[in-house]
Amino acid sequence: MPENQSEFYLPHISSPADVKPLKLPELEKLCGELRETLINTVSKTGGHLSSNLGVVELTVALHKTFDLPHDQIVWDVGHQCYVHKLLTGRAGRFDTLRQEDGLSGFPRPDESEYDSFIVGHSSTAVSAANGLAKAKALSGDDGYVVA
Repeated sequence: MPENQSEFYLPHISSPADVKPLKLPELEKLCGELRETLINTVSKTGGHLSSNLGVVELTVALHKTFDLPHDQIVWDVGHQCYVHKLLTGRAGRFDTLRQEDGLSGFPRPDESEYDSFIVGHSSTAVSAANGLAKAKALSGDDGYVVA
């Protein structure tokens, strides 16, 4: 992690575990970096900007609180997963978002172990998360599933 406040946090985040030790001022700086990255990238690649800007703090809080990939996040609207992608080891490829052979604009389990369910549009999270939670319970897995 950066040793002084003038350095950036996002380049040092390769998994949700890297978010956990950050304190509130560091998390606030990270959120600013995430917003800047979203705006700069989506302005070039296209994509869903406002839905991702609206979930920056929520996504950071989920990654700080839960133990991914043991715990799972199911996005109700796949358009909101860009911050999740940035915090799960894909920041270095984020400029390929929605480009041929680049990162998908939606969660994709074949792209990352942190994506638990493919979703595009809304109204799938509760039923998908219910199924994932039941599968965890049946297998004795004590992990959480968050919709």
